[in-house]
Amino acid sequence: MNVLIVEDEKSLALEMDEFLSNEGFIIEHAWKKGSAEEKIFVNSYDFILLDLGLPDGDGFEVLKQLKSLKDRDDAVIILTARSAVDDRIKGLDEGADDYLPKPFSLNELLARMHAIIRRKHKLEKNEVDIHGFLLNIQNRTVSFADERLNLTKKEFEIFNYLVLNKNRVVSRMSLTEHVWGDILEVNSDSNFVDVHVKNLRKKLSAVNPTDWFETVRSIGYRINC
Repeated sequence: MNVLIVEDEKSLALEMDEFLSNEGFIIEHAWKKGSAEEKIFVNSYDFILLDLGLPDGDGFEVLKQLKSLKDRDDAVIILTARSAVDDRIKGLDEGADDYLPKPFSLNELLARMHAIIRRKHKLEKNEVDIHGFLLNIQNRTVSFADERLNLTKKEFEIFNYLVLNKNRVVSRMSLTEHVWGDILEVNSDSNFVDVHVKNLRKKLSAVNPTDWFETVRSIGYRINC
């Protein structure tokens, strides 16, 4: 999943980057309000980690800009040193999904992100059973009959994103954006997405039939269950 860190304290931003990258997230940075608004206008994100005290404006303005865009469900966690209850209430009222005051534990941040994923996709726990394949979003593993599949990082991310959006057609563009990050840096004419999906389907089919893994011609993919 891709994450936009909007934080002008570079040491903290880089610390979050290293930690979340090790957990499999794709990270982008915005150090100011203006650059954050430019990025969210072009790309959608699974998570936006938003500081309120930015050098060129207030993080609430970024949140307002995000919520003005149509068909966006980016999860927002506000990260701030502000301790006033009114600020917390304002952030949640204006559409933030959670509020984490500084200083905070990176493990707590990750736990809150997993909680949002479960809530957003109506999961009771961190494991999802798809036709006998058990996907663990926390441990980043896929297994069948207690045997772990040897998936690459990208193959796992593709399967994870399709599973979390099961019974919905996921376009190649959306898959590219959420698995590879900034779509402006990706060659949209390349068939690399199809190659990764082909390899993923081959590994899944090697242990159990995958007729539920559908290719929707000229659009993308869908996992049916």
